Amino acid sequence: MENTGADSDLERQATGIVLAAGAGTRLGLGPKALLPYRGRPLLEAIAGNLLDGGCREVVVVLGAGAPDVAAAAKLDRYRVIVNQDWRTGMGSSFLLGDMEADPGDHLLIALVDQPGLTPATVGRLLASHRPGRITAAAYRPRQAPDAVLPPALRRGHPLLIDASLRKAVSATVTGDAGARAFLGSHPELVDEVDCSDQSTGEDVDTQDQLGLLR
Repeated sequence: MENTGADSDLERQATGIVLAAGAGTRLGLGPKALLPYRGRPLLEAIAGNLLDGGCREVVVVLGAGAPDVAAAAKLDRYRVIVNQDWRTGMGSSFLLGDMEADPGDHLLIALVDQPGLTPATVGRLLASHRPGRITAAAYRPRQAPDAVLPPALRRGHPLLIDASLRKAVSATVTGDAGARAFLGSHPELVDEVDCSDQSTGEDVDTQDQLGLLR
């Protein structure tokens, strides 16, 4: 399913990529794509918010437990692919999503375990994006009661990669690092957009973070 939101400068659109192939080993509850969130699998919420936020289409990359995830989540609005090499890390899912997306689109990369992702966050990144650059959501950690100054922004996800940079970014992707190597080597190309009013940007990685689902 496609939306009509286009980049006003380059007249290009964005494909959302949901990285949802992990086994959730650290959390110990199976694939995080199936964590319950507001009455449905978390994957449904993440993919839906990308589409509702303005992505032209959404590619969902499954891996561990793919048959179970596909059976439990309603994914008919999205393009679904399965990463058979999901054990090698997130990078292989990133590369599959990049290959599946229209070559003229920007890529908006989202993680399946970030329940705070909202359509407003997606729309903000799309609206803020500048040609030839990477636009990243950034968040302020919770402020300590005795803090004098607000905490500094920390870069997180989603991450909007300009179409012109996709080849260069993909060339650096290995293992579980995703686009991290490219971002570290080219900080001058990254624009951070404050999305702290939408969420803390936290992932659900531990039992203590399951509260984010509520």
